[in-house]
Amino acid sequence: MKEPELRTDTVDERSPETYGRIFNIQRYSLNDGPGIRTVVFFKGCPLRCGWCCNPESFELQSHLTFNAEKCLGCGRCVEACPHGARSADGIDESKCRLCGKCVEVCPSGALEMIGKPMTVEQVLDEVEKDRLFYESSGGGVTLSGGEILAQWRFAVNLMEALRAKYLHIAIETTGYAPWERVEKVVDGCDLVLYDLKHMDPALHKKYTGVSNELILRNALAIAEKGKDLIFRLPLIGGINDDENNVLEAARFAKEAGVRELHLLPYHRLGESKYYKIGRDFTCEAYTPDEEYVAELKRKLEADGFTVKVGG
Repeated sequence: MKEPELRTDTVDERSPETYGRIFNIQRYSLNDGPGIRTVVFFKGCPLRCGWCCNPESFELQSHLTFNAEKCLGCGRCVEACPHGARSADGIDESKCRLCGKCVEVCPSGALEMIGKPMTVEQVLDEVEKDRLFYESSGGGVTLSGGEILAQWRFAVNLMEALRAKYLHIAIETTGYAPWERVEKVVDGCDLVLYDLKHMDPALHKKYTGVSNELILRNALAIAEKGKDLIFRLPLIGGINDDENNVLEAARFAKEAGVRELHLLPYHRLGESKYYKIGRDFTCEAYTPDEEYVAELKRKLEADGFTVKVGG
């Protein structure tokens, strides 16, 4: 049975305040804020970083993916489709509503839905399962992506519910959005983990698709609010890991009054995801040498920063 490699949902009209599009909820994370945390991954991101380890998060919509090597040709997906979109010849995309019924009956996992609409209550039910771990470790919930600012209305409502449960809230963000949206999201959290991908505006645009001017402006505005703020520097070998760029980021951090930096060496763990969703992986970056990263850490610490390698 011939299937499309990728489908995009353009028919869901659910309220952005009530429903969020979530592609993963990862429990027992130790690298996305203090303590033991549950990370909620939002779909949608305006950046297109070639090294991104979550390419399935780029589009806001859900994706229906198909792995032909796993398909048994059993036809159960055809029988389960309530919209008549599936047949032995493939799929009629005009009829598909991405309801997921075909995914539910697929015995081999050849079909997979990436991203699903969830209510605030549904997300809250999931993260509450590990409350004892949060309380014993000083952890909490981290909202990540993608870019949560792409779904800022849902993020604000979700954080309000998390605060009502007295849970610590961290966000991971690039800060690429109008300030009025950024401010609403930042006001709802306890900790901001803020990515600085490149300090040169032209190179930032070359490698991510957007300039960093708005990102840097918003970073300064967040710092002025006195919010707990950590800058994260992804070290992408051959792209932004040169010492001059790292030290420029440190100078900017001093200007903002930020004293903690996280160095995030590049890894290739997300490469297989590109092929899974029908994209080529073209990034030629490499993982920086461990001793080089250690030397950067020493220099930054000598300059008065608290530095962590990893999330």
